[in-house]
Amino acid sequence: MGASIAITNRSLHDQVAGRIRDLIIEGTLEPGSRIDEAHLIEELGVSRTPFREALRTLAAEGLVIVRPSKGSIVRKLTPEDVFSMLEVLANLEKLAGELACERASAEEIDALVDVHERMMECYRARDRMPYYKLNQEFHSRLAELSKNETLQEVQANIQARLKRIRYISNEKPDFWAGAVADHEEMVKALKERDGQRLGEAMSTHLKRTWDRVRQSL
Repeated sequence: MGASIAITNRSLHDQVAGRIRDLIIEGTLEPGSRIDEAHLIEELGVSRTPFREALRTLAAEGLVIVRPSKGSIVRKLTPEDVFSMLEVLANLEKLAGELACERASAEEIDALVDVHERMMECYRARDRMPYYKLNQEFHSRLAELSKNETLQEVQANIQARLKRIRYISNEKPDFWAGAVADHEEMVKALKERDGQRLGEAMSTHLKRTWDRVRQSL
């Protein structure tokens, strides 16, 4: 880590949380590792208070475990954890796809298609982190289009805990290409408002994510 990750606005703890989150997603801060607070505070150029607030935010997302008097560690998920979360998420997003096709406005669908198109631009440029963040946005916004607050809440909770897992699912070029093909199928169904087809595409996509990450856990 170098000076390039320094925070420019020290008053915003969400910026600090965003930088630490990226370090966890990219694997710079490895699962199960202790977070060196003094080193990161210096690297990020922030004071202890916003840093600690950022850790609490990440703990609420399930990315960090804060241990009083023992320091914080990056949460490490077991294969069983990941499988169970992806299993639930596959069924949640299947329902989200079906409901979105029934309930979303034309403008909302167009906006989601636009997120997909920006994802594809990042894929063509092989710009992985921006692609990943747009991918997270796509799944979150699809859940929003279900107009079901309970679904959105549970989906957001699971998606937050799986951030690193979803990132490593695209490490291999053929895995990334497969995920992109999945998204192309999703968007075709979305444009046609074919809820059953979109739901199945969402479910299949999450099941394939498990196949892509299981050997890395």
